[in-house]
Amino acid sequence: MPRFCANLTMLFTEYPVLERPMAAAKAGFGGVEILFPYDVNAAELGTALARAKMPLALINCPPPNYIDPDGPRGFAAVVGEEARFQQSFRRTIRYAGALGAEHVHIMAGVAGGPDARACFIDNLKWAAAFAPKQSLTIEPINTHDMPGYFLNCFDLALEVLDAVAAPNLNLQFDAYHAARIEGDVLGVWDKVRHQVTHIQVGGVPGRHEPTGGDFDYPDFFKLLEKQKYKGWISGEYHPVGRTDENLSWIS
Repeated sequence: MPRFCANLTMLFTEYPVLERPMAAAKAGFGGVEILFPYDVNAAELGTALARAKMPLALINCPPPNYIDPDGPRGFAAVVGEEARFQQSFRRTIRYAGALGAEHVHIMAGVAGGPDARACFIDNLKWAAAFAPKQSLTIEPINTHDMPGYFLNCFDLALEVLDAVAAPNLNLQFDAYHAARIEGDVLGVWDKVRHQVTHIQVGGVPGRHEPTGGDFDYPDFFKLLEKQKYKGWISGEYHPVGRTDENLSWIS
């Protein structure tokens, strides 16, 4: 059976952050991810996760000021920000260790060109060597939702993974972004699935519940089960109403 987890940055926002793990557990999720947990006391969050018996599937790197609309969307590919990247990555790894996060998603940031590609690869090599026991991911993000984002195509992601060649660095596959970037979600999945360790889902095109819309998620979940995919499938979307009003997709 697929392992479904809830993105607590987007889901169950009807509750305070420390109450969301228990809400997710009661709703039937097997785990959670939190994109940016840095403003929450790690010990208190760890207690909330343990009380709910919710493993933490993933957190993002960096930054705590991501919620600032003018703040950077990561800077692993931004030339000149290498020291800042290393500082933020060290902080992320401390949080990941304290909370038992399975994966850390490294965000590339807004950049472009061969220098950005080289910078991204160098930073990823450094990160993979700095935390060799921590699973790391990179994720292509469409430029409609995040203009100028460096890692905006799956072919580029595969090239970067090949160049870094680190066993603890793999691909994060977001079906919503795959639809936005290439249109053919299943075609992209077939091309990249050998590198994927974490999946995120959201309705196409509105990034609401993964039901209806332009992509058949029930068939996708059946395919993943047939292919014996072992990782998490995270609901990363904006609920139309209360989160618990439409969770039929995990049943």
